Amino acid sequence: MEVEDWESSSAELSDTEANLKDTNDEDLYFTPGSLPKLQFRSDISKARWDDEIGMAEVVEKKGKFWTTTGIAHSGKIHCSIEEILFLAELGALVLMDDKDTCISLKDIYGKMGDEKNGCCWELFEVYRHLKSLGYIVQRHGVPWSMKGVRSNHTFDFFQGTLENNGVTIDPELEDSALIVENVSNLQVDELRPNFDIYLPNSKFRKSSPGDPAFLLCFIRGSPPSKAKIEALERRFGQAPLKFCHVDQGRVSFFSFKKVELPVLP
Repeated sequence: MEVEDWESSSAELSDTEANLKDTNDEDLYFTPGSLPKLQFRSDISKARWDDEIGMAEVVEKKGKFWTTTGIAHSGKIHCSIEEILFLAELGALVLMDDKDTCISLKDIYGKMGDEKNGCCWELFEVYRHLKSLGYIVQRHGVPWSMKGVRSNHTFDFFQGTLENNGVTIDPELEDSALIVENVSNLQVDELRPNFDIYLPNSKFRKSSPGDPAFLLCFIRGSPPSKAKIEALERRFGQAPLKFCHVDQGRVSFFSFKKVELPVLP
């Protein structure tokens, strides 16, 4: 197999490249792996954290980020911890608790380390890197819009099956199908797609996102074996597979291609 590798470091960023403006949010990208500075903005959204579901409900939506961020359902938007932290780092989102007290950026970082919220720091670095390049990123298997997504079966939240953990499911959330059937955590110890990646697209719509450009699998340690890759391709063959690895802030991406050797006479 032939390996394609493309990588970059999150340590390189100039002041000019990190300077976000208040308009055209979705059209402004950073250099590969860049870490944006906290900005003073006029278009700041607000969201309220729900500890039970490990997500936040957007209560005040401003700016264009929401075109490609969060799950839309019943006129509401819920966003995951990686989406929250990405926008909070940009100064585009204020996160509040159930008492409408502002949650500090430091505390949001702490939530990233909570397994029940379905993410980890390494996966966030991958998310931030791709979003900074302008890619559209969503957790694998999670629909952008809940319109038409309904089931009478047992549902799972991002952080796992709440019913099995003794947590009562909010009927309103169930009715609006926020709880997605067969959606599991962003597992880091299991080789599987973690994110669906879409190319930058100013006409992107959550109601009709189309197929992702590729599925991204996070790995730790050595690259997966040929057998594991082939098994993944058979199981998740709806889009090309790519792999990512994070080492001391450096995010690397690679893919594998089949190569046929010539038959000697």
